[in-house]
Amino acid sequence: MPEPTDLTEDGFLGGRLRLRQPKSGHRAGHDAMLLAAATAARPGDRVVDFGAGVGAAGLALARRVRGLELMLVEIDPALAELARGNAALNALSAEVLRLDVTAGANAFAEAGLFPDSVDAVLMNPPFNDAARHRGSPDAARQRAHVAAPTTLESWVHAARRVLKSGGDLTLIWRADALAEVLATLDRGFGSLLILPVHAEPERPAIRVLVRATKGGRAPLALLQGLMLKDEEGAETLRAAAVLRGEALPLGAA
Repeated sequence: MPEPTDLTEDGFLGGRLRLRQPKSGHRAGHDAMLLAAATAARPGDRVVDFGAGVGAAGLALARRVRGLELMLVEIDPALAELARGNAALNALSAEVLRLDVTAGANAFAEAGLFPDSVDAVLMNPPFNDAARHRGSPDAARQRAHVAAPTTLESWVHAARRVLKSGGDLTLIWRADALAEVLATLDRGFGSLLILPVHAEPERPAIRVLVRATKGGRAPLALLQGLMLKDEEGAETLRAAAVLRGEALPLGAA
């Protein structure tokens, strides 16, 4: 567990969510809040956040949708402990599981995550290409940001295993690797909703938010993109609303 002097306490969702997190290494930011806003859930749903870190995305979702049975899955013991503390800090109920997302079915079952038992999975896997991305000397940051060749496939496989039929997987990924996402979700998922995220006008999307339904059969739908900043570099009204906790179109249950 990091010492208190190695931590910051930061406000999200317009200050309605407080998160303690390390000063260095991977830190929660816009991606986690966008992921939470894109995740559809109803009160009483069993929801799992894969690679939860300090709990940012899962706890942001729990702030928006009350009464979830939330499970935060994190392999790093220090981050898992921070996630547990952040749930308490925000008076939100969450079970924190120290678990490798790429572990087998037996390890998941021992942690209480059985096949076909979850209503929704959200995840922000490491997505930078190791061949093109210069890794950080900080081991935790490297683990959180740089993907192995099998990262996406193994994380999606784990989600497919635990989700009920008709359950939803929501993920955020690099926009320039959307083809990889579509190919991976082709096995067992359908009814895809895709929302591009643009940093600024006249520039290609930097992220894609994708919601996919286990066993879904509806056609793929490409939604109107979310612009984070306007022509003057100011935050757009839509982005500001989402970062305060408003749901994105994908997040409508």
